[in-house]
Amino acid sequence: MPTVPPAPKAADAVDVTALLERGRTLATPVLRAAINRLAAPMDTVSAYHFGWIDAQGRPAAGDGGKAVRPALAVLSAEVTGAEPEVGIPGAVAVELVHNFSLLHDDLMDGDEQRRHRDTVWKVHGPAQAILVGDALFALANEILLELGTVEAGRATRRLTTATRALIDGQAQDISYEHRDRVSVEECLEMEGNKTGALLACASSIGAVLGGADDHTADTLEKYGYHLGLAFQAVDDLLGIWGDPVATGKQTWSDLRQRKKSLPVVAALAARGPAAERLGELLAADAKSSDFENFSEEEFAARAALIEEAGGREWTAEEARRQHTIAVDALSAIDMPDRVRAQFTALADFVVVRKR
Repeated sequence: MPTVPPAPKAADAVDVTALLERGRTLATPVLRAAINRLAAPMDTVSAYHFGWIDAQGRPAAGDGGKAVRPALAVLSAEVTGAEPEVGIPGAVAVELVHNFSLLHDDLMDGDEQRRHRDTVWKVHGPAQAILVGDALFALANEILLELGTVEAGRATRRLTTATRALIDGQAQDISYEHRDRVSVEECLEMEGNKTGALLACASSIGAVLGGADDHTADTLEKYGYHLGLAFQAVDDLLGIWGDPVATGKQTWSDLRQRKKSLPVVAALAARGPAAERLGELLAADAKSSDFENFSEEEFAARAALIEEAGGREWTAEEARRQHTIAVDALSAIDMPDRVRAQFTALADFVVVRKR
C-alpha cells in the first residue's frame, strides 16, 4: 500500500522507470569520470558511496538511488528544444551536490545505513566522509564552469544559490532536534531549503544550459521547489512508517533521531489528548539518558500517537497539495506535450514511492 494515496494520473502513458534510467545512463559515465579526478583514497571512497564498489574495493552493482534529479535535469533541457544530452553537465553537477549533502548529513545525523549498506563514515571514518563531501561540491562547480559558456555561468549561479539554501536547511533541521516545539511553517521552510531548493535547480538547470530565459527557468524552479516539498513530505512519512526492507533504514528512523518532521510537528500542533500525550513523551525523550535503548514498542507507541493526532494524514494531504502546485506551475510556460507529460509523471512518481 503506498504511503500517500495516488495522485491523479495525468501521464499514464509515460514509462517513469525508463525516464529515470535515461537520466542515470546519461549522467553516470560523466559522473564516474569526475570521480576519477579525485586523489586517493577519495576516489575509492566516492565509488563506495555511489555503489560502484563494495567496502573491500570489489566491483558492485549497488543501489545508486532513485536518480530523480538527473532525470529532471536532462528532461528540462528538452523544454528549450535542445537534446537531452545538453542537460548532462547539469545532471552531474546536481547529483554531486546531492551526494555531498548525503555524506555530510549521514555523519551529522549518525545514520549507519544508506541504500541498504553501511554509510561512508561508518566504513571509512568521519574524516573521509567530510573530505569526500567537500570534494564532490567542488567537482560540481568544475563540471559546469568547464563548459565556458554564458549559460554555464548562469547555471552555476543557480546551483550555488540552491546549495547554500540546502545547507541552511540542514542547519535548521539540526537545530530543531533540540527544541521541544517547531511550528508547521518552520518545518516547511526548513524542508523547502533542504530538499526543495536542489530539486528546483535540477528541474531548471538543463533548460538554463539550453538557453532558456529567466522566466522559463524560474517557472521550472517553482515546479521543482514544490515537487521537493512533496518529495520531503513522503520522505517524512517513510521515515516513520516506511518498510525498512524498502527504505534501507531502521524502523522508526526519524523518531530515533528526534527529528521534527512534518508528521511530528503537525501532530503536536493538533488539539486533543493524543497530541498532548505525544508532547509530554517527546519532551521527556529530549531529557532521557536512556533514549538510545528504547524498545521497538516505545517507538511504535509514539508513531501511533502521531497517527492518532492526525499527523500522518495531514502530511499525506500536504504531499498531494504540493504535487498539485508543482504540476499546475508548468502551465505558465510552453513546452512540447511529451515533455510536459514526463514532468507530470515524475511528480506522480514522487508521491507514491515506497523508498
